[in-house]
Amino acid sequence: MSHMAQPTPDAAPLFVTELPVRWRDLDAFNHVNNATYLTYLEEARLQWMQQVGDCLSETAMPVLAAAELNYRRPIAWPAQLHVQLYSERLGNSSITLAHRIVDASDPSRLYCDGRTVMVWTNPTIGKSVPLPTTIRAAATQADY
Repeated sequence: MSHMAQPTPDAAPLFVTELPVRWRDLDAFNHVNNATYLTYLEEARLQWMQQVGDCLSETAMPVLAAAELNYRRPIAWPAQLHVQLYSERLGNSSITLAHRIVDASDPSRLYCDGRTVMVWTNPTIGKSVPLPTTIRAAATQADY
């Protein structure tokens, strides 16, 4: 269990995207399957990287190194979600992104929080490479 503080609802997110809950996301208990939360986070990270731009190449691409998800309450269908990303830590080749998944119409309704760690690597040689300057610049613009 990590001892790092989670972002608070009043902290400024680095990036927010809105995603719908799809019927196929549900499990036998009629709420979003726990593994689907990772898909929501992946989509938010990819949208953020597209917005940042120039952070992927044949010699530098991110791999997910760690994921911590705290399931706070079940997500029912239908729902619109906001996935909020926060820059928590920058390393030489990695970024730790804290996250919150909340209800789009009621951001105080927290479904999940936690963090993921992405490490930029050269896939040809399987070694880490420096964090792209575009990612470092975008992550340090967050005001919190």
